[in-house]
Amino acid sequence: MTTTRHFVTSRAAVTRLLAALALLLMIAPVAVAAPEAPAVPTVYRIDVEGVIAPATARYVMRAIRQAEEARAEALLIRLDTPGGLLKSMDDITKAMLNSTVPIIVYVAPEGARAASAGVFVTYAAHIAVMAPATRIGAAHPVGVGQGGEGEQDKTLLEKVTNDAVANIRGIARRRGRNADWAEKAVRESVSVDEVEALRLRVVDLVARDQDNLLRAVDGRKVTTAEGAQTLQTRRAHVVTVGMDVTEQFLRLLSDPNVGFILLNIGIIGILAELYNPGLILPGVVGAIALVLGLASFAILEVNAAGLMLIALAVIMFIADLKIPGHGVLTVGGVLSFVFGAILLTSRQAPFLRISLQLILGVAAGLAAFFLFAVGAGMRAQRAVVRSGAEGLIGAVGVARTPLDPDGMVYVRGEMWTARAEGRRIDEGERVQVIGMEGLTVRVRPEAP
Repeated sequence: MTTTRHFVTSRAAVTRLLAALALLLMIAPVAVAAPEAPAVPTVYRIDVEGVIAPATARYVMRAIRQAEEARAEALLIRLDTPGGLLKSMDDITKAMLNSTVPIIVYVAPEGARAASAGVFVTYAAHIAVMAPATRIGAAHPVGVGQGGEGEQDKTLLEKVTNDAVANIRGIARRRGRNADWAEKAVRESVSVDEVEALRLRVVDLVARDQDNLLRAVDGRKVTTAEGAQTLQTRRAHVVTVGMDVTEQFLRLLSDPNVGFILLNIGIIGILAELYNPGLILPGVVGAIALVLGLASFAILEVNAAGLMLIALAVIMFIADLKIPGHGVLTVGGVLSFVFGAILLTSRQAPFLRISLQLILGVAAGLAAFFLFAVGAGMRAQRAVVRSGAEGLIGAVGVARTPLDPDGMVYVRGEMWTARAEGRRIDEGERVQVIGMEGLTVRVRPEAP
């Protein structure tokens, strides 16, 4: 009996042990820490289009900082630019050369170009890529010494060119690219397509699209400010970084046409306030627009002579409203305005100049406005006075008493002391006022 009970107890213990082992086997995959799946690499991307200006430099430098903070695999800059300002270009290339994250510059889409400052940005990249049917080159400095033929202008242009050559050759040596071609691009403004650029070692490869590019650069070794790195971009997740509000605003101000429009809004607003004191709104809007317009031109480093001619035009417009010049001053102001607007950005590259159509359109509008104002003033000066004592001159009335020569007349609903000129006027005869002497009107018989 004891043996049977012991056997049953032993069997129950074995059953519990087997159940525990089965449960352990079931939860073992959960309890044992599985190895972490490899993280998906991230590539940051920005689109740099149009003129390279302070807003562009701020945008690129912010993207580099974000990519570094996020430990991104690379920063991809999609580039399409006709060029831009030297200061902004220097800020961008300096940030790229000191970046701890690999930077890929991709001249795209098809038909895009990396001209002028774009050559420097492309050369400063760790990996330079071009899409089919794109071009690069024409990096000769413009905007310095372009407005005159003096020896000083030529010397200044030569200094800037030599400095740009030294800069591009240094960048080329740092990135292992063709320094001789880069110097030709600066001195002679040469330009090549993507096939020739690849053959001349201006760029590292040609890729038809972004996915093709990321597969092509996968496994490449680059040297950043932190040392050598191997890119892993084949399955990378691409994060697009756009311009923030401040950068978009600065980009808008970098457009010379926008600056020109703001300048004219400021001029018109302030003039409207001067001629209608107390309106306030035109003055406030005009002052803000004028400051923003001048800030835009400060970014572009415009010709001071152009600003002086525009200021002279405004003075002429105001003077023509005050001085009877019969529109001569307005015509002179329009000519001064047009010449000043053309000179304003004459030393800049073509893509940084004010549109001639815009200049002529604004000038025509100003001319029409001020000529209308001058004409209205002249018409007012020639108009017959309709009120007060002087308004009676030329009016017709009736003699209420005989005028020999003094008497009373009824003119415009009022009785006036009158004096006849030329002959005696009988009572009831119609008379015409020809002058005033104090409160006495001088009259004569109404002409038939």
